[in-house]
Amino acid sequence: MHVFVSLNIPDSGIDLMKEQGIKVTKWTEDMPMSQEQFVDHMSQFDALLSTSNFKIDAEFLKKNQHLQIISQYAVGYDNIDIKAATDLGIPVGNAPDSMTDATADTAFLLMLATSRKFLFHHKRIAKGDWKHFQPKSNLGIELKNKTLGIFGLGRIGLEFAKRCQGAYNMNIIYFNRSHNQGAEELLGAKKVSFEELLTASDVISAHCALTDETRHTFNKSAFEKMKSTAIFINTSRGAVHQESDLTDALKNGHIWGAGLDVTDPEPMNPSNPLLNMENVSISPHIGSATQEARNRMSIYAAENIIAKYKGEKIPYLINKEVK
Repeated sequence: MHVFVSLNIPDSGIDLMKEQGIKVTKWTEDMPMSQEQFVDHMSQFDALLSTSNFKIDAEFLKKNQHLQIISQYAVGYDNIDIKAATDLGIPVGNAPDSMTDATADTAFLLMLATSRKFLFHHKRIAKGDWKHFQPKSNLGIELKNKTLGIFGLGRIGLEFAKRCQGAYNMNIIYFNRSHNQGAEELLGAKKVSFEELLTASDVISAHCALTDETRHTFNKSAFEKMKSTAIFINTSRGAVHQESDLTDALKNGHIWGAGLDVTDPEPMNPSNPLLNMENVSISPHIGSATQEARNRMSIYAAENIIAKYKGEKIPYLINKEVK
């Protein structure tokens, strides 16, 4: 088996594959190849360790239906047409739970930074605007005993909720398709309707997958139902919120602040007005950016490929219809 690794990821997983006798070619340039190069490049490989910046759609899969497996260096896989891969008999794996703590920490960081306008104040110093004490200017808000609403209470959402309750005694409500019994027992979390999530939460944090159902869930209508004192956090996918509607909601005071690790599009345009709002904190999709998480992602993605190579059960298989 000859595997192509589409970006210069940590070698922890690559070394595992090589130890099994798998040939690995890794793209080591800082700038990713173009989508056209990516599609054409795969003709000489048997397997792909993919990254989420490439579109693995029906066209790509039709041209590269010889692939024995695609393994995603991420938890999310909205860049992959899973149905098309399944129809072609190509197994697709991912790296679940590899970045749970790192992403929960990022959500907590964004919540705290937004609540105290931390990045805005940092920029004030850099611009020479820190002159004297102003008792009523640019004040933040406190989080203790507030209500946290989780949109998509899975592994990451649960870890984030644990941090919020432990640090600030926050009351936890959530919106899911099904009950998260573990969260209810551990944190006293309460499952509510989406409407109640919007109207009752002081902080709403999105931790869902991006699907047709969740795309632009947080739009003009949703923001207008939220508290004017509420903070919106998104560490899932940028398209879960409608960015122009979020901008308007912040400008018009429908919500108080926002913390984003994901934007739509990515990278964000440097002239985006959100970057200059005092009650907004934005990071460049760094939810998994710890040494530990990135190494786990590499290992988990490699384990899928190793299992396929050895004829064993693929541990993190997404399309379970394909063997």
